Amino acid sequence: MSSTTPGELRLKLTGIRKVCPSVVANDNVSLEVAPGEIHAVLDENGAGKSTLMKIIFGAVKPDAGEMLWNDRQVEIATPQDARKLGISMVFQHFSFFDTLTFTENIALGLPPGVPMDKLASQIRETGDKYGLPLEPDRHVHTLSVGEHQRVEIVRSWLTNPQLLILDEPTSVLTPQAVQKLFMTLRQLAAEGCSILYISHKLDEIRVLFHSATVMRGCKVTGAFDPRQETATSLSRMMIGEAPKQNEHGPANNGGEVRLKTVGLSLPRGHAFATPLEGINLDVRAGEIVGIAGVSGNGQQELLATLSGEDKRAAEQAVVLQGKPVGKLGPDVRRNLGLNLVPEERLGRGAVPVMDLFDNMELSNHRPPFVNNGMVNRGFAATAAAKVI
Repeated sequence: MSSTTPGELRLKLTGIRKVCPSVVANDNVSLEVAPGEIHAVLDENGAGKSTLMKIIFGAVKPDAGEMLWNDRQVEIATPQDARKLGISMVFQHFSFFDTLTFTENIALGLPPGVPMDKLASQIRETGDKYGLPLEPDRHVHTLSVGEHQRVEIVRSWLTNPQLLILDEPTSVLTPQAVQKLFMTLRQLAAEGCSILYISHKLDEIRVLFHSATVMRGCKVTGAFDPRQETATSLSRMMIGEAPKQNEHGPANNGGEVRLKTVGLSLPRGHAFATPLEGINLDVRAGEIVGIAGVSGNGQQELLATLSGEDKRAAEQAVVLQGKPVGKLGPDVRRNLGLNLVPEERLGRGAVPVMDLFDNMELSNHRPPFVNNGMVNRGFAATAAAKVI
């Protein structure tokens, strides 16, 4: 997999600068990554690391600076140029066509002429090898976010990269899946693949990485060996202060039942869905209830049923504020005080090209947002400003 000799750098960035409308995204950024190195890029949100990764991958063009690839100066104008060099990237937000299958989506990023049956077999073998089982014939719109992540990762590995860029890949993975991913990344690094990895998680940083670069205010503020640092020192480098300690107060189990499921059972909604069987759940006032499980074991189906997106449940199977709502839709449940933050933020949680107050109007169809059928844009804009 490696095409460099000892002592060479896989990637070297010098003086990278990128100015976006009204903001400097990267300011004189320099970075070095060696063959077989797992290198972290750390920062607080908005410090420019994602823009830097997109520059390396050819999705964003820098305004200034130099890039060396295997000790040769290059200009990467497009992601296709990056892939030809051996650079692959797993984005934080997924880029799939929902109505296509795993195999069809992955084929779009590969050279033309690959037989689909051979590709499907290769997907299964790669997923099994790295502990990320996949069903190549499954349509993307049936996936959970965690399963989307598996497809993104396997798609990148199939290109046999020399440099793999991962933008917060564990944000939607379970702890077990994270451990499998780390084992795979170590294996890829041992084979000579360089890995550039964005993360906010201090435990990951200290366990996985050989080296790290810290960005603050769109500039590089330091490079170090994270294995020699503590969680406190890492936090100070990233955000300028030590992490605050969580304090757990006493559990409040005496409140009234706000949400209740009674023997909730549902057959599969499609061929790849998970059926729900006899779920009994009480959520009381002032209580935080966790639902744990490996992605793809019914969490998506349960939340669709609780929110009203799926109205196939029996009327009495879901009770909200004492009212049976199993057959009622999301608007009625919102009026009763139930709100949902979906796992897929873009597309389902928000419409990215719309303003915040326009997004707020989409899920608020009652006064004071809407009066007598007319949208109160002034109120919506004020409400959005308060949220910000």
